Amino acid sequence: MVKNRTVDWALAEYMAFGSLLKEGIHIRLSGQDVERGTFSHRHHVLHDQNVDKRTCIPMNHLWPNQAPYTVCNSSLSEYGVLGFELGFAMASPNALVLWEAQFGDFHNTAQCIIDQFICPGQAKWVRQNGIVLLLPHGMEGMGPEHSSARPERFLQMCNDDPDVLPDLQEANFDINQLYDCNWVVVNCSTPGNFFHVLRRQILLPFRKPLIIFTPKSLLRHPEARSSFDEMLPGTHFQRVIPEDGPAAQNPENVKRLLFCTGKVYYDLTRERKARDMVGQVAITRIEQLSPFPFDLLLKEVQKYPNAELAWCQEEHKNQGYYDYVKPRLRTTISRAKPVWYAGRDPAAAPATGNKKTHLTELQRLLDTAFDLDVFKNLS
Repeated sequence: MVKNRTVDWALAEYMAFGSLLKEGIHIRLSGQDVERGTFSHRHHVLHDQNVDKRTCIPMNHLWPNQAPYTVCNSSLSEYGVLGFELGFAMASPNALVLWEAQFGDFHNTAQCIIDQFICPGQAKWVRQNGIVLLLPHGMEGMGPEHSSARPERFLQMCNDDPDVLPDLQEANFDINQLYDCNWVVVNCSTPGNFFHVLRRQILLPFRKPLIIFTPKSLLRHPEARSSFDEMLPGTHFQRVIPEDGPAAQNPENVKRLLFCTGKVYYDLTRERKARDMVGQVAITRIEQLSPFPFDLLLKEVQKYPNAELAWCQEEHKNQGYYDYVKPRLRTTISRAKPVWYAGRDPAAAPATGNKKTHLTELQRLLDTAFDLDVFKNLS
């Protein structure tokens, strides 16, 4: 990959950590199975096959005067471990402290820490905290217990007003949004953007908790790659990744503008290509869900004057991002158009336990996303 000047997810993370260590920033990563990575993608600790308990952490041997890298597998008490890491981040605001859940939904046994301390901490005690939660998330047909990191919960607790359009002409609008929010919620679709959001987290002049819904299948997806060019000096985290294909070249011909976040983007692009609709449907990725990127999404909507708008997600309708995104998108466009929904129907469980049902649901949401007549009967 390095020869080809590209990175996958694990290498992007490694480069984010390594570059920060070079700059003297201590990094601490803990959680269940973080040394190897739940999905065997990280491998930050090497074990001697001949000498018991003899290990090496290569990232501690990158630079002569680098900061230390601490990576440690934790016990199965998410409540205890996340509470400890929150305290560590409070005491060490200049260290990048990350806690990774083995699967995203495992944060539910640490809900007390999230509800009582991480979400309202600054409002209650006027103390900022920069802890990062890495929550593996995605509908992969693995059943209800290993699918959803419950993004709807985190988004519901964001302190922004869905009905108020902020002053988009304000200087440093994006930074001021970050300063005013109670936490930052992102779902990156590219390794390069993941690299940038990790670096931004500690290089900002203030601290906010960062919630990242991390991928599973994208860790090895051949299209989920980034070029070195997206990570060089002068590049930055993209809150929104706009359509850059044929649809963007002739925007007046676009019939539908799909908004999405995370892994489902790759399902959508594959289906769009299979249906030969690359010029009719534009797909825009919202990488930073909160604070909501009103300014960039307004530009996207204005670019495609003849397109109907739809939000597409792989999660069930009463879960995921829809209830958060829809009113804010409507506010962005002054409620000039409806925002349609393409995704799974409401459900009590986060996902089905049957692989065939999972694939049927996925095909149904893709059919909805690309059937240009489906919403005409509803309007």
